[in-house]
Amino acid sequence: MGREPANLNINDEKNRNAALRPRKLNEVIGQREVTQRLSIAVNAAKKLKEPLGHILFDGPPGLGKTTFATVLPNELGTSLQMTSGPALSKPADLLPFLTNLEEGSILFIDEIHRMPRVVEEFIYPAMEDFRIDIILGEGLNARTISMNLKRFTLIGATTRSGMLSGPMRDRFKMHEHLEFYSVEELSQIVRVNAKKLEVGITDEAAFELARRCRGTPRIANARLWWVRNFAHSEGDGNITIDIAKRALDMQAVDSEGLDKQDRRYLETLIQVFDGGPTGVEAIAATMNLPADTLSDEVEPFLLREQFVIRSPRGRIATPKAFELLGKKPKPEKPPERGLFD
Repeated sequence: MGREPANLNINDEKNRNAALRPRKLNEVIGQREVTQRLSIAVNAAKKLKEPLGHILFDGPPGLGKTTFATVLPNELGTSLQMTSGPALSKPADLLPFLTNLEEGSILFIDEIHRMPRVVEEFIYPAMEDFRIDIILGEGLNARTISMNLKRFTLIGATTRSGMLSGPMRDRFKMHEHLEFYSVEELSQIVRVNAKKLEVGITDEAAFELARRCRGTPRIANARLWWVRNFAHSEGDGNITIDIAKRALDMQAVDSEGLDKQDRRYLETLIQVFDGGPTGVEAIAATMNLPADTLSDEVEPFLLREQFVIRSPRGRIATPKAFELLGKKPKPEKPPERGLFD
């Protein structure tokens, strides 16, 4: 019989995600090259007795940017402060974080590309010289006070690194891009996290769940929670291949890992726009969704799995997408003949 976990706080999504995250670099599954480079940087920082260099993580959502940011303080034995770009509307919003930093501690800014330019420029001297310049007063009576900070590490995470300014990007000592995970890696993550949740799962069920998770650990964890609940409600608490398939089918997650929103995107592109080419703004307007949601959350997987391609003229559905929806690709237009052909 499956058992309820005795020591995990699972009352909300934040606690659930934290409970399933690895705590050390050697517990991280996947992203092997990134993990190796970070291990070298951590070992060097310990031997040199200096802070870790500033690090920028980029990649689609759910691939482990926050996980790495929470693992590194555990490796270094230091503290972590967390905030996000949208929460820092003015330099004063950043002051409590910078002034409360300890020697060698880590400041993590998620979605750092959404930080206003005035805040970005304010943090430049903090990153380079570990100091900040505070302006007191206005006009002729204004004066600048320079405040020294403890040496710290800034870790930034972004889903859109191209939106970062060049000067900001250049101030990071390490720039790590996170890739989608293989089915084998996700299967291993599912088995490890099922053990943390004290629920039994067969290898076949773990593989089935992994191949429907879009190459993304965050989605794998979310679907594991759903399958676990389904197993307790409709079975004996253990996750078998039959339980996994039934649970995921009920969530409308198909064998390719596409969910309702993915299929709706493809249906819009094929049925409304005749397979494209068309711009993401037009698709987003038709679906009544923000264009950023499509470009950041939906399109990366569809592009990777070759359901959609990007061209200078817009998005185009591939024959694979037409086949998925049971549609016939539109016939290619013959090239236009010139006047003297």
